[in-house]
Amino acid sequence: MIFSDSFLFVLCLTDTGAILFLFVYFVITISDLECDYLNAQQCCSRLNKWVMPKLIAHTFLTVILLFHGHWALFLCNVPMSCWMVYELLKVPTGNMGVYDPTEIHNRGLLKRHMRDCMIYLGYYLLFFFIYLYCMILSLLKGDPIKRHQEGEIDF
Repeated sequence: MIFSDSFLFVLCLTDTGAILFLFVYFVITISDLECDYLNAQQCCSRLNKWVMPKLIAHTFLTVILLFHGHWALFLCNVPMSCWMVYELLKVPTGNMGVYDPTEIHNRGLLKRHMRDCMIYLGYYLLFFFIYLYCMILSLLKGDPIKRHQEGEIDF
């Protein structure tokens, strides 16, 4: 183990919170494109800039859970990591990135990207509360009041 369980879950909570804020930014940016507040070039350049940091943050989270032996949480995070890598690898050559301005309005990609962002938001919101619960459990594992004997409290 690299970190204590308490610090691990604080790290997971912070990482998941940052990714949550990132997906809120994605939803706002895509909805701005839908309402014509942004053009496709601006929207896609803003979103593509954050695709790799999102993947790196989630992969870091998955690897750190693997090293600490939290197998259930690790196995729940692996499919999302694989999906993000697949999404990145299926980008055709010549495209600007996952979000391409020439194709975002074609074939309903805008609606699909919005749907995917909402699914990601739900996933990370669920895991935010799971990591919060795990953090509270790990903090309460030990005796928060140091006692030498039954009636004696050490301040």
